[in-house]
Amino acid sequence: MKNIKRNLSLAILSLVTPLAFCQSLDEIVKKHIEAVGGKDNWAKVKSLKMESITKANGAEIKVTIYQVDKKAMRQNIAVMGMEGYMILTNTEGWNYMPFQGQTKAEAMTADDVKKAQDGLNIQDEFITYKELNKKLEYIGKDDVDGTECFKLKMIDKDATETTFFIDPSNYYVIKETKKMMANGKEEENSTSFGNFKKLPEGIVYAHSIAGGWGEVEITSLTINPKIDEALFKPTTPPAAPATK
Repeated sequence: MKNIKRNLSLAILSLVTPLAFCQSLDEIVKKHIEAVGGKDNWAKVKSLKMESITKANGAEIKVTIYQVDKKAMRQNIAVMGMEGYMILTNTEGWNYMPFQGQTKAEAMTADDVKKAQDGLNIQDEFITYKELNKKLEYIGKDDVDGTECFKLKMIDKDATETTFFIDPSNYYVIKETKKMMANGKEEENSTSFGNFKKLPEGIVYAHSIAGGWGEVEITSLTINPKIDEALFKPTTPPAAPATK
């Protein structure tokens, strides 16, 4: 009888433990989404314009991003008195980097365009991960500068692995570490987030971003500007961007 009870207890535990684990993951995700503004507010974000300053290797780089959700994105990059850009749409992409010696816009390969498509999504990654067929799991806790954070691992369809560190005091992502393959080798890059601000539209956005490449400070963020579609066509030199 004692063995029967023990085996029954183990059987129940084997059923309950995964369920509790899933509920824990779901609860963390739910609280994070609520903390950054909720699904309803994020669903209203159809476009954005972001201006920022990046400090890297002693240089100051001005970057302006124009993005239309799931359709197109352009990054204007101004450095050393020159201005280049990166354009990505859901079908094509181009790079023009005069400070790297380019004299005209060069088309991205079809493979690079395909791999970059997830970047066209404006919404928080924890809102869209299921529809993008990404896998998410809770992998424990870890210390980030004295804060014991929840660790959630997300794997996308290209096997890129991102670990998110979520501060349990506010459920913001304060750090992420991304593993990916580059030139046949696995690379790992970490990014930290801070200076979280709640915008008039109800969503929360980190305005300070730092990584091994440098530090970014977002100086202006406009939600739902009207963006001229001509902005997502390559020109050399870059045409003056326009929003309405």
